[in-house]
Amino acid sequence: MDFDLSEEQRLLKESVDGLLADAYDFEARKKYMAEQGGWSKTMWGKLAEQGLLGLPFAESDGGFGAGGVETMIVMEAMGRALVLEPYLATVVIAGGFLRHGASAAQKSAHIPAIIDGSKTFGFAQLEKQSRYDLFDVATSAKKKGDGWVIDGEKFVVLNGDSADMLIVTARTKGAQRDKTGIGVFIVPANAKGVTRKGYPTQDGLHAADITFTGVEVGADSVIGDPENGLPLIERVVDEARIALCAEAVGLMDESLKTTVEYIKTRKQFGVAIGSFQALQHRAADMFVALEQARSMSMFATMAGDFDNAKERSTAIAAAKVQIGKSGKFVGQQSIQLHGGIGMTMEAKIGHYFKRLSMIENTFGDTDYHQRRVAEAGGLI
Repeated sequence: MDFDLSEEQRLLKESVDGLLADAYDFEARKKYMAEQGGWSKTMWGKLAEQGLLGLPFAESDGGFGAGGVETMIVMEAMGRALVLEPYLATVVIAGGFLRHGASAAQKSAHIPAIIDGSKTFGFAQLEKQSRYDLFDVATSAKKKGDGWVIDGEKFVVLNGDSADMLIVTARTKGAQRDKTGIGVFIVPANAKGVTRKGYPTQDGLHAADITFTGVEVGADSVIGDPENGLPLIERVVDEARIALCAEAVGLMDESLKTTVEYIKTRKQFGVAIGSFQALQHRAADMFVALEQARSMSMFATMAGDFDNAKERSTAIAAAKVQIGKSGKFVGQQSIQLHGGIGMTMEAKIGHYFKRLSMIENTFGDTDYHQRRVAEAGGLI
């Protein structure tokens, strides 16, 4: 197979790499982290100016009609730069719901605002009892006239503390773990009855626990079928997993680069520790783990276009397993080869490992996805 990028894809890679190299070094990231919401509105505007916020949307909606490979390129670059801005929550996840399930009116109401950077989203899905099961939904949405009333709690909503809009999963009928009777709703974050408790996460991003108390929304807030939203949720979350795999590859790539540079300059007994054969072997093993992850990330990107939902989800689960294993190995080796300095907040290598650890636990950890692959008849 030909894995070379097309001319347009190569130009996109050069563009996003150049933008982040100029504006997103480690010191700049610290400043962005201290801003309200934990990310830079100025940097978000630059991403919009570059057209990155409009990449996956159809040209008829004002976007560029790009595919999974383009998203992979962007997410890898964001991983290498440890980007804080809510690209995953807004463009990949919320954008996915709008692209795959929204009405023409909903698209025109929200997509242009995402593309120009004036509106960000959070995905309110996780509940205290649900763990990784997307169908385990206790939050309720009950009919009231033509609209709905939403009650419930959601936890660790990425970008939830500063999002303008929320994509909310809620049960419209049935029992808590039924796979039918789940709806997807667009809710203004400042709607009456929405209470947000924001906090920084381990990797420097921000999230929120959100309570919905008698939140009233109109009939136009529902994305797709209010009683059969699970297939749409699973498709969009699969796309989020693909994006996370690509981000993790970028993180591992930069971790390996940073570690190799360090062992070339760190001296012990008068010589660079990179001259010790044992450490060279470790670096070589890190490279192998990275390339295994890169291959599976590419596989997941291709699998995103599979028509068969089971084949798609199994392939992406397999990729998430390898990403989890490689990320843990590369991260741990990076910290150990850096020695004590790798444990400090001042050294960027620890921040890469933190983000890799968070990715491993987002939308299903390694054990969860390994079990899914086994149940589907695949091999890891």
